[in-house]
Parts: sequence; C-alpha cells; structure tokens
Amino acid sequence: MQREEFVQQLWLDYVHHHPDVGGLRLWPVEAPAEYLAILTLNHGPWAKDALMPALKRIGYRPQQHYAMADRGLLATLLAAPDDGAWMLLAELQLGTLSRRPRECLQQLVAGAAPDYTHSPGMLLHGRPWSMPDWSTYQDLHQAHPLAGWLSVMGPRVHHVGFDCQRLGQGIETLDEQLQQAGLMGNSDRHHGLFPVSPLLDYRFYATSSQRLAFAEGDEHRIVLGGLALVQKQVSANQERAAELLLPHHTRCELS
Repeated sequence: MQREEFVQQLWLDYVHHHPDVGGLRLWPVEAPAEYLAILTLNHGPWAKDALMPALKRIGYRPQQHYAMADRGLLATLLAAPDDGAWMLLAELQLGTLSRRPRECLQQLVAGAAPDYTHSPGMLLHGRPWSMPDWSTYQDLHQAHPLAGWLSVMGPRVHHVGFDCQRLGQGIETLDEQLQQAGLMGNSDRHHGLFPVSPLLDYRFYATSSQRLAFAEGDEHRIVLGGLALVQKQVSANQERAAELLLPHHTRCELS
C-alpha cells in the first residue's frame, strides 16, 4: 500500500464516522489536514512498536516521542515525506487501567480475527473484535474514556487537525463558521485526545454523536471523536504546527 492511498482510506473511514465533518465546505476539499490523531493500544499487532516498521516503509519518519501519564498514553509524532498530513500515533497503555477494566478490554481484544498482518492497513480494518455490550462499554468508559472508545471503534483515527494558517483564515473566523455549521468548539487544551501546547491556539470540536448497535442488539448514541483547529502563535517560525502540538514537558526518549 502506498502512503497516498493509506491516507485517503484513513480519511474516508474518518468521515464515514463523522458525517458532519465530511459535509463541511468551509475550506477547499483538497486542503490537506495538518495531522491525523490515531488511537491504538499496546497489545499484539496493534501496538505502536509493531505498527512502526510498516509506517516507516510507506514514508513516515518518527520525529518525537511523548509520554502522558495522566492520560495513560505514549505517543509518537511521525512526519510525512511531503507537505501532507503528519501523524500522531497515540497508544493507550493497558497497564494504567485497574484490573477489572484491563482484563475486560484484553478479553475483547483476544477475540480479534487472528489473520492480521503487521501493515498500515491494520488501521483501516475498523474494530477487529466483537462489539461489546452496552454495560461493558459503560464500565470501560467510566474506567477510562479512551478504553471505552477503543472497545467500540478499534484502532483508527480519533480526530483530524487542521492548521488555520494553511487554510488561509484565522482561527476566530473559522471557529465562527464552524459554530454556524453546528459544531461547538472547546478551547480547553486538555479537551480531546491529548493536552495541547500553549504555543498553539486551539479549538476542539466534538462531532455529533452516532447511533451504534451493541452486542445485545440495543442501540445507543455516543460521541466518536471530533475535529481540531490549530494556529501557531508565533508566525515567524518555520515549524509545522504539528511539531508544536504537544507540550514540551511531555517529550521523552524511548530506549
């Protein structure tokens, strides 16, 4: 699989679950995202280290590692070889969950199809294990919202971020337009998948809840992620906004 095809498939899967984003016409359809935030977990072939060789083969280059103990996440920022979207691969550490939800999520994951191979396409297959029942999802969500999210979504794009500078409009203007389109932004830097650096202006827009069918056939509406806007506060520097995305104190070196 080529990187362009991979990114296109990630985007199509994302807008399938976030139709209110897919229907936006506030910027050109071909405008590239600044980053794709992908959530996975440190288990088997979906672990970050297992996925990394395949992502490198299609051109991504690891730039920096981050640890967010309060979120139970390790993350790697990967640069695209061109002007395309960077990737922030965030991995939920199962060991940070208490025993009962950890064992519950591990049991779900253990039921995944056994024929997956280590390739970027593993992030395109959707949830590879059976859908939990509503009670199990609620227990996991209460233990850790990202554990609940992974249980029903599987490893995939959690949200997409756009750089206002690259879109040619200021964040306040785009925020107003998104509000008119029905998406309400939150400027809390700790809202969303990970904390965001004070070097960026930031808004996170949770997308409309979607109705999902759980294991026992009952349907419930849950929020599946969102959209982010970022804007560099210092316009003179040449870094990509994605390079400034996470706070400096979360950087770490992995052996």
